[in-house]
Amino acid sequence: MEEKISKFIIQSFFAKLEDSLTVDVAIVGAGPSGLIAAKELAKAGKKVAIFESKLAPGGGVWGGGMLFNEIVLQENIIPILDEYAIRYKTTGEGYVTADAVEVSSALIYGAVHAGVRIFNAVRVEDLAMRDERVCGVVINWNPVSRLEMHVDPLVITSRAVLDGTGHPSELINLASKKAGITLDTPTGKVMGEKPMWMENGESSTVINTKRLYPGLYASGMAANNAMGGFRMGPIFGGMFLSGKKVAGLILEDIQG
Repeated sequence: MEEKISKFIIQSFFAKLEDSLTVDVAIVGAGPSGLIAAKELAKAGKKVAIFESKLAPGGGVWGGGMLFNEIVLQENIIPILDEYAIRYKTTGEGYVTADAVEVSSALIYGAVHAGVRIFNAVRVEDLAMRDERVCGVVINWNPVSRLEMHVDPLVITSRAVLDGTGHPSELINLASKKAGITLDTPTGKVMGEKPMWMENGESSTVINTKRLYPGLYASGMAANNAMGGFRMGPIFGGMFLSGKKVAGLILEDIQG
């Protein structure tokens, strides 16, 4: 019995991985904007894979504010909460609260059931580029990276890459520093995240969501960091809208 269980896991995983070696969109980071973008793209018939370096997808939602696992969203996000069957409580002041664990779980479930493949504990350590365009990601196991083991990676090719890594905007920084490319930002480089200003940060998250280089997009706090936006803390409406927006931008670019 033991060998059968191991065989089933190996066969199933490698079938999933082999089928994801070439995708329409590779998303790095399974936070709220990345998960929502992934579902939107999959619903539109695109082949999508998410690579999350941590064991648990969901990004910064799980802990709410300082491990009080509740999050806040604006009332205009209610239609998206309803889409995911996420329960919420109204505050009477233009905001709602929701259980952080329920929100994280619902976003993950929604993406997977739309057809998205999520590979957890996988770190994207580099980008693949051809003819002045980002065309894929270079992956390795996160424990391999953490232990600094000399193990060569694998490559996933894609028509678009989304940086959803949050505050560090890891891929955007990598593209700027290693590839030396000029980003579509006011300075041509990563501008860096500003201090906390919730209202401004919420709106700028959506505004800053964009294509920063052919084939390379940013959403959520990765977009804010790239464009010099403010931090917003445990309020997530901007993240949800950012995911919706970037999915639309990618679809416009890769349709047909």
